[in-house]
Amino acid sequence: MSASKLQESGEVRIAHTLHTKEDEFVFERRKTVFQSLQELKIYCSEDAVPNIALLGSGGGQRAMVGLLGSLVQLDKAGLLDCILYLSGVSGSTWCMASLYQEPDWSTKLETVKNKIIRRISGPGVRWGNALAKLKKYYYGKDHFSLTDVWAVMIVTEYVKEIDECKLSDQWDQHNKDPFPIYTVIDKQYKQCKDEKDPWFEISPLEAGYSLTGAFVETSSFGSQFDNGSKKKLQDEMDMLYLQALCGSVLADGDEIRKFLWQKIKGECVECVFSSKDPNASHAEKCYQVLMDLVDMNLAVLNGKDPSALDQSIRKTLNLSGGKHMDFPTEKLNLTDKQAAKLCIKQYTKDMCHNLRSWFSFWPFDVWISICRCMVQWIWGRKYDFLQNMNDESIPSTLLKSETRDYEDTGLFMNSPYFSVLRKERNIDLIISLDFSDGDPFMTVREAAEMCEKLKIPFPEVNIPSEDVEKPKDFYVFKGTNTPTVIHIPLFNVVNCGDDIETWSNKYRTFQVPYSAEMITELMEVAGKNISNNREKLLEQIGAAVRQKGHN
Repeated sequence: MSASKLQESGEVRIAHTLHTKEDEFVFERRKTVFQSLQELKIYCSEDAVPNIALLGSGGGQRAMVGLLGSLVQLDKAGLLDCILYLSGVSGSTWCMASLYQEPDWSTKLETVKNKIIRRISGPGVRWGNALAKLKKYYYGKDHFSLTDVWAVMIVTEYVKEIDECKLSDQWDQHNKDPFPIYTVIDKQYKQCKDEKDPWFEISPLEAGYSLTGAFVETSSFGSQFDNGSKKKLQDEMDMLYLQALCGSVLADGDEIRKFLWQKIKGECVECVFSSKDPNASHAEKCYQVLMDLVDMNLAVLNGKDPSALDQSIRKTLNLSGGKHMDFPTEKLNLTDKQAAKLCIKQYTKDMCHNLRSWFSFWPFDVWISICRCMVQWIWGRKYDFLQNMNDESIPSTLLKSETRDYEDTGLFMNSPYFSVLRKERNIDLIISLDFSDGDPFMTVREAAEMCEKLKIPFPEVNIPSEDVEKPKDFYVFKGTNTPTVIHIPLFNVVNCGDDIETWSNKYRTFQVPYSAEMITELMEVAGKNISNNREKLLEQIGAAVRQKGHN
């Protein structure tokens, strides 16, 4: 079956080519870029128009607000229409999702910006609405995971809405905007050092592995396939879930596990007290067991003995007439953290299995499932759309698995370089906006190292040692037969002076939602990185034009 036929039928597409509709979009968008260059007095033939990609790194709400401030200034500088692709990681995708709610947002960015600021600085989502959304996620698909929980409990706290729109529905609403690419990574690929392509991109057209060249229509991503044919339909994920899928960078480490267990405990209490269930006589007992089970997991994470909590569970289950399970206290060695974690993991899995048979009613069925996902650390689980295909160009692990787990790209590399480094996208200039915490050059250095390993053209990256602590606001990396890379750290000596650390501490990745004043202030700081460097950006765009004209 040819690639074009695959696209038309909505089946799996394996090819190192662009989707037909993306090709058509690029052709038309380049006309817009050409007109913009003329207005900027950068004259060239239409063939010499450079393909420019704008990247937004991860960084939670700092990245969300920082990208918005940068885009506003790009618009004011007359440069926004020069951008062909807009790609994001984590918090930057939260900004993208808000922008692309509005048809042709780049033509009315000031109005859209004000609308976004009013929302994210306003009241949050009501608990009843969030709970209803969690219920919808739980009963609405085959694979429920912590990403669903993260969407409802965490993402809504920052984006202040439940966006139930679908990405594929946005396709024909953005003829005047850059082509959006959301990015995640394949968790199993990330954990396998020999595999070359954990990078997974999601656009309004298709979702798939950027470098492998294996894609499925976005509306069908999550449905079950067998040998390239759709076997079982699942609803397309909504934009709230997509933001959680892209923005779960904290989905790793003991501290986030503790945070989530505490969050689950608090939300479960509220859920139980807001639920009026006919099984109320059993609800109190199930609630008590779940609270003890959560506390047992927290105890082990904190290096404390959970045996008293086990006794409480056994007592509760005996009172309810159910058979209990003994916690292997004699086997628990709290000095061996890994062994202790494995012990509590197995105990929790077994307990959840039994609880589901005893308390299979709302809301306890979902909370039991959440506990199971917690100990198995299941994020972003989807059917593997490549299962049982016969194609030697696809890694065998992708062809054999029934499901794949996807998570925040920031857990591997905090910028979406590889979505735009696909050879077929033919990018000439990359503008990288870095909103990362910590080392302001880590993303561009990691991209260079990975490209060298994978033999992907990328310029050499050399950073003066003194700039690591005191970064400037504009860096250019060039190479022979490579795209030019502009790297712009958010906080730098130009817009922050000697107060970089103060600004970084004020706008941490993981903190309560920013106030309206903080949002305005951060947008101004991010915007200065564009307005202060307008001439340098024009210079590099002009250089890309000349380079392309010579090739």
